[in-house]
Amino acid sequence: MFFANIIKAIILGIIEGITEWLPISSTGHLILVDEFIKLKMSPEFMSMFNVVIQLGAILAVIVLYFHKLNPFAPSKSSQEKKDTWSLWFKVIVAIIPSGILGILLDDWLDANLHKFLPVAIVLIVYGVAFIWVEKRNRGVKPVYTSLQGFTYRASLIVGFFQVLSLVPGTSRSGATILGGILIGASRFVATEFSFFMGIPTMLGASGYKILKFIKQGNSFDFETSVILLVGTVVSFVVSIIAIKFLLSYIKKNDFTAFGWYRIILGAILIGYWLIAM
Repeated sequence: MFFANIIKAIILGIIEGITEWLPISSTGHLILVDEFIKLKMSPEFMSMFNVVIQLGAILAVIVLYFHKLNPFAPSKSSQEKKDTWSLWFKVIVAIIPSGILGILLDDWLDANLHKFLPVAIVLIVYGVAFIWVEKRNRGVKPVYTSLQGFTYRASLIVGFFQVLSLVPGTSRSGATILGGILIGASRFVATEFSFFMGIPTMLGASGYKILKFIKQGNSFDFETSVILLVGTVVSFVVSIIAIKFLLSYIKKNDFTAFGWYRIILGAILIGYWLIAM
């Protein structure tokens, strides 16, 4: 059973690493995959596991963008350091709405929306949204073409879009990228800002889930620790590849393909759900 769980944790880590950064919902995919590949662990562990393995994905952003995000880098000029601090302050402003509501709604969301059918429906809804936004913005010149020009007001608006991602199947990156594009950010700026928002968001969410797991009377024994570590490490490695792919992809393409992917997957899953009823 232990080795079977390790293999499943590797599979889930691969799925997390790919889907955390592509706008197709990592949590949604993990919930859906759980219908077919179940870790033989408690529901409390799975609720925590599906969030905490995202730490691996977040570490990938930190590694890839360490210099850009480091305000103490000796090679940076005083203006560059000031711009870096400004970027961090904008990120903090952006995560406040989802941070507050995430804590308040966590139990309700776990009980009511971390389920197969709601995820499938949300996949379709936001797939349609991506296609609509890309058609709407075709030929529209972006207002924000650099992170330095991205305002605090714009950051807060994108932060409210991140609140939508509390619903499984939405995609945190998808919601924030959509929000950024809608208020005039280029795809590249919206995508990078979404990446950076993920760092404090997922660090906070992971810490909260671990604390909640322990407060429920659970503990980390050898098996649970290894499974969690394996999933996290795999998601880190795969995330490096996924991030590089996405940044290269959006230089020449829009997000329409991801919209169609979401619609097709959601339709297949609803069909499966109807048959399995």
